[in-house]
Amino acid sequence: MVKVEGTLEELRALFVEGAKQEARKVAKAAGKKTVQKAVKKAKRAPSAYNKYMKKKMAELKKKHPRKKHSAIFKQAAASWKRSPERKRSMK
Repeated sequence: MVKVEGTLEELRALFVEGAKQEARKVAKAAGKKTVQKAVKKAKRAPSAYNKYMKKKMAELKKKHPRKKHSAIFKQAAASWKRSPERKRSMK
């Protein structure tokens, strides 16, 4: 195991740069367009809404397995409006 020191941002930058270099190496043979597609930005962390919806959708799907996805999504979104997680995320 290798011990790496630095701030979280420095480590994240190193990781992203390493991933970009690796993607360039792998995609170089396929052409320029593939290289551009392979080198992507790092994903953002999920928001409070994303985390809540993922959890709530799983609960509702388990409770109502035959219900349509769109109806479950509407129900989860409506419950987000009155949830305490929403109030915490808006501060």
